[in-house]
Amino acid sequence: MNLSKSKFLLIGIFLFTSFFSYAQSNSKFKVVLDAGHGGKDFGTSHNGNVEKRIVLSVVLKVGEILEKQPDIDVIYTRKTDVFVEVKERSVIANKENGNVFISVHCNGVNSNDASGTETYVMGLSKNKSNLEVAKKENAAITLEDDYKNKYAGFDPNSPESLIGLTLMQEDYVGQSIDLASKVQDGFTNELKRKSRGVKQGPFWVLHGAFMPSILIELGFVSNKEEGEYLNSERGQRELAESIAKGILNYKKDFYSASKGNTAVAVKDTKTVKNNPTPVQEVKTTVVQNKEEVEKVESKVVTAKDVVFRIQISASSKVLDLKPSNFNGLSSIFMIKENNLNKYYYSETSDYNEAQKRLGEAKLRGYTSSFIVAFKKGKKISVAEALK
Repeated sequence: MNLSKSKFLLIGIFLFTSFFSYAQSNSKFKVVLDAGHGGKDFGTSHNGNVEKRIVLSVVLKVGEILEKQPDIDVIYTRKTDVFVEVKERSVIANKENGNVFISVHCNGVNSNDASGTETYVMGLSKNKSNLEVAKKENAAITLEDDYKNKYAGFDPNSPESLIGLTLMQEDYVGQSIDLASKVQDGFTNELKRKSRGVKQGPFWVLHGAFMPSILIELGFVSNKEEGEYLNSERGQRELAESIAKGILNYKKDFYSASKGNTAVAVKDTKTVKNNPTPVQEVKTTVVQNKEEVEKVESKVVTAKDVVFRIQISASSKVLDLKPSNFNGLSSIFMIKENNLNKYYYSETSDYNEAQKRLGEAKLRGYTSSFIVAFKKGKKISVAEALK
């Protein structure tokens, strides 16, 4: 009887392991696309250029491109002109276990002068223009029934009430900045759109999404020339292709190294030398064993001078680098970039070893951790490191 039970248990374990491995190998990268506003919420409108219509058209085009990739699932918060509550958008993203959340919007002011693209991640900002953009996008909640109770007294016109929104997204700030930079670089370097940069702002639509999340402002519908471009088939197609390419490049760097690179299924555009967005150009300080030293070169030198580290979190808080603060993980160190502290686990010149360390981090609860490559102390893409 005991032997039979043992055999049954072994068979059960084998079947479960086989199913789990199959599910893991067939898991897809999930992109949640959010077309801002919709229905009774028109967003900003100037000169016949209506935000809700422009962003829906762009989002559907982005989705059409991404859906051609066999290892990508695309989830939409809306595919038609319907009103979706702001809070419901991140609920959809979390329910679908998205890997990234991209909310698309347009800017608009009472002037013809302002122009350019900008991409936001969740965060605090004392910059007046950043707060104004956040307030305008957050104002959509006032169109909802009983919004004061739904949003716990949140006032989109009060900067003080915006500050509390940033806390839930802190673990994803680093990855969000990487994603935002790839999208913004595409607008700037390939489409030659005026860049207003990668910025931080307290957006309600981003704060509840438990994944790397960005909010894209495609441009100003209030600017005559730019508004016409945003409202054109050509403009919407080019912007969609650029966004899709940024998403695919992010996926290739952080999710596809063990499965092969994913081809970009968009029309080729003229390639120019990449000029990274300012948010990536930072002075780096490494903190290890509670001592700060200026980072001048990689501590482990190989033939390629490349090392791999596992980024497990990013926060404005400075934590004591002891295992009890990191779910039992040791060999933790911190890299300070501007006002953001990025926490890394382990360091190795062996990519296969880095993948094992990544698995360990995920098992300890850091499910959004990822591998970061450095060459002579400078961050590079994993794809470049593996060449």
